[in-house]
Amino acid sequence: MDRIITITSAQNDKVKAMASLLEKKHRDRSGKFIIEGIHLIHEAIEAGAQLESVVYDMERGVPDELRGSLAQANGRFEIIETTRAIIAKCTGTDSPPPVFGIVRKLEADPASLYRANGLVVVLDGVRDPGNVGTIIRSADAAFADAVVLGKGCVDLYNPKTVRSTMGSLFHVPVVEGDLSELLPAAKARGMRLVGTSLQASANCYAHDWRGPTWLLMGSESDGLSEAALAQLDDHVIIPMKGRSESLNVAMAATVLLYEALRQRDFQTTIIPDPPTK
Repeated sequence: MDRIITITSAQNDKVKAMASLLEKKHRDRSGKFIIEGIHLIHEAIEAGAQLESVVYDMERGVPDELRGSLAQANGRFEIIETTRAIIAKCTGTDSPPPVFGIVRKLEADPASLYRANGLVVVLDGVRDPGNVGTIIRSADAAFADAVVLGKGCVDLYNPKTVRSTMGSLFHVPVVEGDLSELLPAAKARGMRLVGTSLQASANCYAHDWRGPTWLLMGSESDGLSEAALAQLDDHVIIPMKGRSESLNVAMAATVLLYEALRQRDFQTTIIPDPPTK
């Protein structure tokens, strides 16, 4: 294993710099973010992300699951041992993880938005980090081409968002941008824009998801903005037979993504709307 740096003072400049990444302004300024836990460290290494530091709890020692990866670091990133209190300070958690890392922000290829027969999830004003992280995870699982975070969405690199992706942010491109520019550009390039609406007449299983599609999802409280609604080509509804009025945005996005996956990869039959009585 590479030389290990030991830090035990919370006043160390490196500790202060790492802890500052809990705030968006410092993440934006430095171009770095925090990942927490063994799984995310492993995913970052496997994906070839630009890790700068891996920090572990000196009392617990190097996690067995990471010992091989860290032994082969070959100077690509720092390995730091420190106290549990310092890890808590840098991660902002009451129960600090055994390890965390500092990573350079990811660069998504804009071409991922416009692939032939592509499937892209577009979030409009979704502010809950757990929902955004879960949607990125579902997009990864359903083999979507990319995720777009419009203005007003939670920061992709918010630690809670990063945790909720469970590493999927390293697998699926995530683009942050202005929907007032991106949506017209997508339509001009042949993408079909689809969104959910309680007033829609077509159920999501009757919609043909096999062509190039951008799936737009809005916040639970406000739904899609008027500007985004005006750009939609199709409105669909998720049918519900129980008494629940709605699903949260992460659950709804997952249902739609998996219907798209079913039609594209497993069964091309589209289920028609039931006849009206």
